[in-house]
Amino acid sequence: MQRKAYVSGAAALLAALLAGCTGGSPGGDTTDGSNPDDSGTATAAAEPGRYRTLPEPCGAVSDDTLDVLLPGIPQIADADQREKAYEGTATLTYDTDRKVGCRWKVESADATDHLFIDFERVVSYDNAVSDETQAEQLFADRRTEADLPVPTVTESDPAAPTITPSGSASATAIPSGTSAPSSSSSPSSPSATPSTTPTDLQPRVLDDLGDEAFLDDVLSSAGSTVQQRTVTVAFRTSNVIVTIQYEEQPATVGAVPDSKEMQDRARNLAAELADALAG
Repeated sequence: MQRKAYVSGAAALLAALLAGCTGGSPGGDTTDGSNPDDSGTATAAAEPGRYRTLPEPCGAVSDDTLDVLLPGIPQIADADQREKAYEGTATLTYDTDRKVGCRWKVESADATDHLFIDFERVVSYDNAVSDETQAEQLFADRRTEADLPVPTVTESDPAAPTITPSGSASATAIPSGTSAPSSSSSPSSPSATPSTTPTDLQPRVLDDLGDEAFLDDVLSSAGSTVQQRTVTVAFRTSNVIVTIQYEEQPATVGAVPDSKEMQDRARNLAAELADALAG
C-alpha cells in the first residue's frame, strides 16, 4: 500500500510540472522576455531607385548626333582619325555602376567644339530615404549652384515699347495719329548684337525633359578677342542625373557662338539620352 501511494504522489507531481511548463501566464503575456507591442513596428526600408546600372557613355551618342554637335568630324579626311574622333574619350571612374562620362574635342574650319556627357546613379545609404529622394535633393543643390535667373514676366500692353532680339525695332512707342518714320531714315545695323538675351534663351528650368531639368548658358572670354559659349543641360530621371556640357570657341576673331543653335543642339542630345534611359 505504501508503494502505491508513492507512485500516485509522483504522478501528481509530474502532472503539476507539465501544467506549469505548458500553461500561459495571465493576460496572454509571453514568458520569453519579448515585447508583443514591438511586433510590426520595424521601419520598412525605402524603395531602391529605378536604375541599377548606367549606359556606356561614349556609345550613348549616335554618329549622326555627333556630326551636328561636332561639325569638324565629317571634315576629317583620314578614316581612322575620323573613327577615333567618333569614339570619344571615357572619363576616369572607379565604379561604372555609379558614375561614367565621355569627352569629345574636335576642331573645324569655323570653331573648336567640346562635348562632355556625364551619367550619375544616385544611391541612398539611409534606409529611410529612397534613392530617388536622394537624387532629387542632389539635383536641387546643383540647380541652386547654377544660379538661374528669376524669369521676368511682363504684361501685354499695346502702348508698351516693342523690343526685338535683333535690336532693329524702335524702343519708343509712337503716339496715335503720328506717322512712323520711313525705314530709310533709321540706321541699319543687321549685325548689331542684342544688348540683352531673349527671355526664351536665358538660363532656365526645363519642363519637358525627364522628371526635372534646367539649362544654363554662359558666354565668356577665352582670350582678349575670342568669345567662348558654354551651354549646360542637366536632367534627372528617377535616381539618375545626366549632365551635358557643350562648348564652342570660334576660329574667327570677334565672332560669337550662336546661343539658340547651341541650345537646340544640346537639348536635342538631352532628349535622345532621356529616351534611351526610358527604354
